[in-house]
Amino acid sequence: MENKGVLIIYTGGTIGMMNDPITGSLCPFSFEEIAKEVPEINEFDFPIETLIFENLIDSSNIKPTVWIKLCEIIKEKYNQYDGFVILHGTDTMAYTASALSFMIDGLNKPIVLTGSQLPIGKIRTDGKENLITAIEIAGSKENNQAIVPEVCLYFGEKLYRGNRTTKFTAEHFNAFSSHNYPYLAKVGIHIHYNKAAIKDINVKNDKISICTNFNTNIAILKIFPGINESQVDAIIGIKDLKAIIIETYGAGNAPTEQWFIDKMKEAISKGIIVYNVTQCQAGRVDMGRYETSLELLNIGVMSGFDTTIEAAVTKLMFLLGKYNKIEDIKKDLKVSLKGEISHCNSNF
Repeated sequence: MENKGVLIIYTGGTIGMMNDPITGSLCPFSFEEIAKEVPEINEFDFPIETLIFENLIDSSNIKPTVWIKLCEIIKEKYNQYDGFVILHGTDTMAYTASALSFMIDGLNKPIVLTGSQLPIGKIRTDGKENLITAIEIAGSKENNQAIVPEVCLYFGEKLYRGNRTTKFTAEHFNAFSSHNYPYLAKVGIHIHYNKAAIKDINVKNDKISICTNFNTNIAILKIFPGINESQVDAIIGIKDLKAIIIETYGAGNAPTEQWFIDKMKEAISKGIIVYNVTQCQAGRVDMGRYETSLELLNIGVMSGFDTTIEAAVTKLMFLLGKYNKIEDIKKDLKVSLKGEISHCNSNF
């Protein structure tokens, strides 16, 4: 069985941090130091190589240029490895996982994002287990084919589809959740893969293509009790705005006051896409189920179904960069491109 091994791409993040002896704050150190802290990675029966960003990035500074760089690296190295592990800060990891899932077509190998809540040099760090298991998953095959041929996120003994995840705690080691889609694997003494939830491999694909155009002219409008007209006006009036994600209550509900409906109509009349995503971590937008969402449906607000806010943001940026016609963007918003929406027509 051919075994090409795994490429670890180290972008930065807590997993590779250490205390600065002068300031006491966390600062990044080299991957070589990580390897010293985790000698177990030398025991795998396949080769492991590393690629380290020249300037390590705190996840709070992640932007689409980083996603493009990651995709270009993976495309260039795709045929040299069986899988990829991306070490990444936790705060924006779900955004990066979602973005990569949309950007890469034809993927038949694992891209596993992971990191840690505590630096790898700390006594009780979660980084060692996350790194070791992510490498094992990225290199795992059956019948010479990848077991998990998709962009995924491993953290706290669970493997998730990348574009279904959200970071929900800054305190615990199980920092991520995927409320609307089952885990891809659960890790204990053995790795138990949930094969029914994992994307089928396309045996015809031996190469990938990437789309690296992004348009970041979007805004998020979170609905809250007491929201007023001037606040909504400020969002709608943003120069060159192309889309608004409205974070609504429950199953997609928003105020029924006429001024709010009129403002949404105004945005849509300007060619701005209005995309409805629930504030709840679990569940889905079901516009028309209640009177408080029926009017949104009638005026042309689009449903985000059960997509996460991270997937909604990156999918809109991706589609706005890919297409010039609003009809094409709306068509792809209605379907599950990379498994990001449940119970929906899928191209995945």
